[in-house]
Amino acid sequence: MDSPWWVHHPRTLKNSQTFTSPLTGGGKGGGGHSLIPPTLILPSKGGGDFLCCLLMNSKGISVLFLIIALLLMVTIGYVLSYLIPTKQKSVRFPIYSNQAFYIAQSGVEYAIRYSAEQGWRGTSDGSPSRYDIDRLNDSGNNQRTLVIGKLNGRFTINYTTATDLLTSTGEIINSSEDRVIKVSRFTDFLRLIFDLASAAPCWTVSLQTARFYFKNVRADTVTLTAFSASWTRTGKKRDITRIDMNGVQKYSGTYGSGDGRVNFNMGGNSQTIISGQVITVLIYWDSAMKSCQNLIITFYTSTGDGSTLGYTFNLDSAGDGLPNC
Repeated sequence: MDSPWWVHHPRTLKNSQTFTSPLTGGGKGGGGHSLIPPTLILPSKGGGDFLCCLLMNSKGISVLFLIIALLLMVTIGYVLSYLIPTKQKSVRFPIYSNQAFYIAQSGVEYAIRYSAEQGWRGTSDGSPSRYDIDRLNDSGNNQRTLVIGKLNGRFTINYTTATDLLTSTGEIINSSEDRVIKVSRFTDFLRLIFDLASAAPCWTVSLQTARFYFKNVRADTVTLTAFSASWTRTGKKRDITRIDMNGVQKYSGTYGSGDGRVNFNMGGNSQTIISGQVITVLIYWDSAMKSCQNLIITFYTSTGDGSTLGYTFNLDSAGDGLPNC
């Protein structure tokens, strides 16, 4: 009679016994024998380790596939949770870049308009002498902040006198995105500028007759039909009585500082300047002033760019008065 299977150590083959297989029965006509006793996990199917029995069972295979499927789903979910925020961040980059570009472009337009309104058109004055458009680099002039929806952006401009180059940098605040636009020959965009080959603005008759030269640097023709002027003085009130262009009188009358826009009334009531032409301007007052500073004169066209904004010339951008010629 065989000893019970639990008498010997179950994991020692030397001490193992043979047992009737519950898979095929025992006794007379019984099947083969197993060296491994029935287990508590699969008592009805006989002995064997867990994995082997699991693979032999259809239900066990289904559980295994379910576990693998769950692991795959968890892995895919983790990957997606990582990629989606990354993708959202990457989508913002071209958006910020485009916004920064348009902000930089706004900086260029601002520089042209601001220079025109200030009458900075490419001349030097003051002591020490300074190029007027170089004042675009001054704090307060060189930067503006813009609000775009919930985003804040700004542009910073820089003008290089030696190369006549304007650089405008647009950026989105709290972002690494920025765009740069460079404009060569910047003064050409001002259309009418002081002629650098001619003498700077000055008094031909001290504090009574001012002279300056300007040039049409654009390809098209400009026809001026009106003017306005302002200045800061001390002493008795003085008025402009005459304006000449290229030796031809264009205005005669009595014009006080800040009197507004007035049409030319002599010399054909207009002045035409072709591309590349240099014009000499003489401004006469009725008498010499005790002092005169911040002298600004603006010329207008009947239509086009100069009809409303005009072409402003600041003869004394330093605000310290004109020198004598």
